[in-house]
Amino acid sequence: MPDFIELLRPIAIFQNLDDGELAQFAEICRIQEYQSGEVIFREGEAGNRLYLIVAGEVRISRDIPGSGEEALAVLKAGTLFGEMAVFDHSERSTDAFSHGGTQVLTISRTEFDMVLDFDRDIAHKVLRAVVQLLSSRLRSTNDSLRSFLAMSIF
Repeated sequence: MPDFIELLRPIAIFQNLDDGELAQFAEICRIQEYQSGEVIFREGEAGNRLYLIVAGEVRISRDIPGSGEEALAVLKAGTLFGEMAVFDHSERSTDAFSHGGTQVLTISRTEFDMVLDFDRDIAHKVLRAVVQLLSSRLRSTNDSLRSFLAMSIF
């Protein structure tokens, strides 16, 4: 479990938690391994767990009708992914594949929610960090859109 705590500590949504609070999440973590090219999840599936890459890489992509697969990102060790569908209880918006063999730490939505429901202080800290993360992502998306629109004018 101490190894799990150290893996969780630098992750944005857990950044405000102390060791005791991190330990509550570490207790519900599981390790999963995927072979290169193996599907981690598919677009449209229920978002029932989040993932932290421990080793290897994950390719995030979407299937574009008439064009095939479009790779959106290749995520490296230390990256959290799949968390948005866990937070909003929605379907997966992309596909995720192991890229060269991958080991992930995973937490189920049910267990994640139980920790938040059980301890209001933890819930407050995690949800505050989620808001900060979403705000940062929205700013980045706005900047990208602004750049794209500026380039398309000329």
